[in-house]
Amino acid sequence: MRLSTRIGLAVGCTVPLLVLASGWLLLNLVARDLHHTEDQHLRQRAAAVAPDARSLLRASENGRPKATDTRERKLFSAALDVGVRVVGPHADFSGGPQPGPSVTLPPRPAGPVTVRDGARSWRALARPVRGTTGTLWVFATDTADRTQLRLVRRRVLLAALLAAPLSGLLAWGLAAGASAPLRRLTRRTAGLDPRTSSARPADRRTGVTEVDELAATLRTVLARYDEQAARTAEALDTARSFSAAAAHELRTPLMSMGTNLDILADHPGLPETDRAEVLADLRREHARLLGLLVMLRELGRGDLVEAEAFRPVDLADVANAAVADARRRAPDAEIILDAAPGLTVHGWEPGLRLLLDNLLGNALAHGRDARGRARVRVGASATADQVAITVDDQGPGVPPAARNRIFERFQRGPDSAGSGLGLTLVAQQAALHRGSVTVTDGPDGVGARFAVRLPSGGGRLPDRRNWLIGTAGANRSQSFPKDAP
Repeated sequence: MRLSTRIGLAVGCTVPLLVLASGWLLLNLVARDLHHTEDQHLRQRAAAVAPDARSLLRASENGRPKATDTRERKLFSAALDVGVRVVGPHADFSGGPQPGPSVTLPPRPAGPVTVRDGARSWRALARPVRGTTGTLWVFATDTADRTQLRLVRRRVLLAALLAAPLSGLLAWGLAAGASAPLRRLTRRTAGLDPRTSSARPADRRTGVTEVDELAATLRTVLARYDEQAARTAEALDTARSFSAAAAHELRTPLMSMGTNLDILADHPGLPETDRAEVLADLRREHARLLGLLVMLRELGRGDLVEAEAFRPVDLADVANAAVADARRRAPDAEIILDAAPGLTVHGWEPGLRLLLDNLLGNALAHGRDARGRARVRVGASATADQVAITVDDQGPGVPPAARNRIFERFQRGPDSAGSGLGLTLVAQQAALHRGSVTVTDGPDGVGARFAVRLPSGGGRLPDRRNWLIGTAGANRSQSFPKDAP
């Protein structure tokens, strides 16, 4: 059922009820006012004829017929426009307009009452006659039940009957006109299919607040659908790339492990020295496979993280935990942490910890001096709008020609046993936080300094995250916008 029809039916049912309720209230108020006026008049007439009623009853009780007739005529003359009935212990006297003698009167009511005699109704007031045991009744025609009020009652009913269709049609017409912008919005959006078309409803203001809000909500829903569709496509690309990268990178170590296993199987009498060398090679390849799978998993996790996971993070606590873990892994290394407490950044805590872990792991693996000692300094500081993380080592440094290439996927040095994804993860996390990572010479010209700069405020994630699919090198060295984290 259309909205305009619903409104028309609702109004067509409601208005007659309102008319009937209003008419009923009006008739009751008018009847009450008329009763009040009549009752005042009855009280005045009762007070005026009360002495004559008392004289009449005393004359009747004393057996004085002539005096009784005189007092009765005087009583009826004083009653004027009301009916009078005097009820005594031995005789009743009545005159003027009043109910018939067959109508039973209520026993001495406290105030005026309505008495019906067939089709007519009367207002009646009873007063005890002082000094006697009789009762004085005063009657007047009930004006609240007159023909005029009955006519008004019929007209109210007629108005209610006419109001039903008229108000319903009027409401239907007004509702149809008011819902025209909604029908236009329906026509504009009826053919939209977000699965097959990128067309979206235009932002056209209609002047009707509810319709404009509905159109805005529809645009928001479609925009979220587009966003989720894009994220789903990215997730599928990430899954495909994960499979392809894993298959490509795992082929060589698996083939090497297979060869070593064949050697062990085909040469059971292999000399102990050769056997130990083969087993050591197997352990290295196994560790490389395990590290590669872990790194690929973390890279895919970073590509799929949502903005809801970002919140204020105490960077000093994260750095302290990362340094403590690195000290346990490399007890021979000297690792110094210089981070002010309470250093806060809006970010993804697991991603920031991954960034620090890989920078420290890289420094411990490649930042040792000529004598094999590792001395690493980790710093964290803040300015007005950004936070800087630095990791300095005492190793041979990174040649300028290789400083951009080392952040790409699967880039390993000739003697590296890693997966080639550690620094890629660092670059990914810097980009996810709208920051940058660079590598330069160490502070004293010795070793390398990796510097990560992150904005301290909140913001949105990058529009495109494809680190597992392909390294986004542009995000690595570009500085972040001032209004984005």
